Amino acid sequence: MTPEPVTTRPASPELHTMHCMEVWGGNREIDNGVVMPGLDAWVYARPYKGSDETSGGGDVHYVSSCATGRITRVLIADVAGHGEGVDQLARGLRVLMRKFINYTDQTRFVNRLNREFHELSRDCKFATAVVLTYWGPNGHLSVCNAGHPRPLVYRAQSRQWSFLRDESGADNIPLGIDPGTVYGPYELRTKVGDIVLLYTDALIEARGTDGKLLGEEGLLALVRTLDAADPGALIHEIVERLRSMSGSADADDDVTMLALRNNGVGASVGGLGTGLRAGWDLTRALAGSLKPGGKVMGFPQMTWTNFAGAFSKRINKRFGKGG
Repeated sequence: MTPEPVTTRPASPELHTMHCMEVWGGNREIDNGVVMPGLDAWVYARPYKGSDETSGGGDVHYVSSCATGRITRVLIADVAGHGEGVDQLARGLRVLMRKFINYTDQTRFVNRLNREFHELSRDCKFATAVVLTYWGPNGHLSVCNAGHPRPLVYRAQSRQWSFLRDESGADNIPLGIDPGTVYGPYELRTKVGDIVLLYTDALIEARGTDGKLLGEEGLLALVRTLDAADPGALIHEIVERLRSMSGSADADDDVTMLALRNNGVGASVGGLGTGLRAGWDLTRALAGSLKPGGKVMGFPQMTWTNFAGAFSKRINKRFGKGG
């Protein structure tokens, strides 16, 4: 029996629909939702109250969608520090997201990201981060964790929350510390209604009025008491619970949460039309990149699956993960 598509959408009147070859996000305050082929996302980000009002916070989030609609990539990072230096890093990360927007290989992307982040952060800044690549044809997620708090996953069928288990065996240290670090991915297959919740360490480092840290287990216990039917409402309920627990309206750090839900709607699986549209979009992007001040062109990864899969549903099905 095929699961019914999820129809609940974020309540924001400014709901954003992702377009092909788009990178969405940044390090500014936001409370909004995004609709993509196969996925819905809700983002809540609030910089620390002591941050410079002319710049964003130290938390950075980005979502990108490839030329064919098969590859969605999500990044959430917690950069050491605040101010203009982090703003520059956020802009650099946006460029990198666009550069690799059409890459299917999660490992290659994150390892390149680490090396280039090392170059961007010459003033010794570093970042913890989680990067996810979603393969639309079958709901497959590839996850790399660079020293970041573990994501939570909600299984709609069992209605249970748990932590994503990293079984890659990689030394997942923060980005920018060692350009030679190799980040191994771990895999997750999602079904309609499943949710993956990413967050920065402000959640698990929240303190109650008794001074005790919430911690990972406390966060897991908290979400298990909440209704996951609407991830947008779930995020707001977590924020309110943390405020109630601490007795303060403001956190002691930047706060960012990003919830992804498999909506089972419209994920591209390839075909002649998909391939032709992607070729046209790539040609336009290449022409635009040649103009003064044009955006970086995100060239496709040179793999059989990536190219032929854009024109063939059969290849996409056979090479499920897209790598």
